[in-house]
Amino acid sequence: MTLFIKPNYFRQDIKKREYLLTAVRCMALMGLIAFLYYDSFWAVPALLPIGFGYFLQWEQECMEKKRVEFQKQFQESIRALSASLGAGYSVENAMKETKKELSVLYRDTEPIQREFTYMIRQIHLHIPIEQIIEEWAERTGQEDVYNFAAVFAAAKRSGGNMTGIIKNAIRQIEDKLAVAEEIETILAAKKYEFKVMSAVPFGVIAYMKVSFPEFMDVLYGSSVGIGVMSGCLGVYIAAYLLGRKIINIEV
Repeated sequence: MTLFIKPNYFRQDIKKREYLLTAVRCMALMGLIAFLYYDSFWAVPALLPIGFGYFLQWEQECMEKKRVEFQKQFQESIRALSASLGAGYSVENAMKETKKELSVLYRDTEPIQREFTYMIRQIHLHIPIEQIIEEWAERTGQEDVYNFAAVFAAAKRSGGNMTGIIKNAIRQIEDKLAVAEEIETILAAKKYEFKVMSAVPFGVIAYMKVSFPEFMDVLYGSSVGIGVMSGCLGVYIAAYLLGRKIINIEV
């Protein structure tokens, strides 16, 4: 299902069990729509695009959560790196000390642990540290890592204040995360309201189907009724996508 999606570094951190559970939810969603809007489970094949779209949406949300978590991990890593450099370690040894500190904070399966393990191996192979960090940025595709790699390489070549540069990078990342958390706090209630409102149309149709079956029967089994229900479903999907676009603010 990921063949038509732009490659994303954090997709590898989504477990197979999560994919399986989401596939089950997709099938349940298509079955619910087929039952409420068309009163026939034979409509499920026609609803496959909706299920596929729901799956892609879930995957993007999951990768976004992992990206935010990686940002926090990256912040901790360069903070530890800065402390090691301030203690007088060389850059290479500071990376090794940072790896030790991260091992206390995070499991081996976490992205930051995986990356530092790989970078330490590269250091043992005597690969230049600038190249190692630049390749790190390319693997993750994250703006913060790209910026850090750029200033790190410039400072390394010019012999600048490495510790000061890293501390400045930490401040910028912390400011960015603080803004993101503030926006998330403001939007939390709105996102919850959006989820509730997204479920309301299904509740209304289910109520009408149970309480007034003779009224709903007019909308089932005829081309006009199918057209009306398909139009309602289309309006709902459009409103849902618009709502998601409104509440998702990138920092």
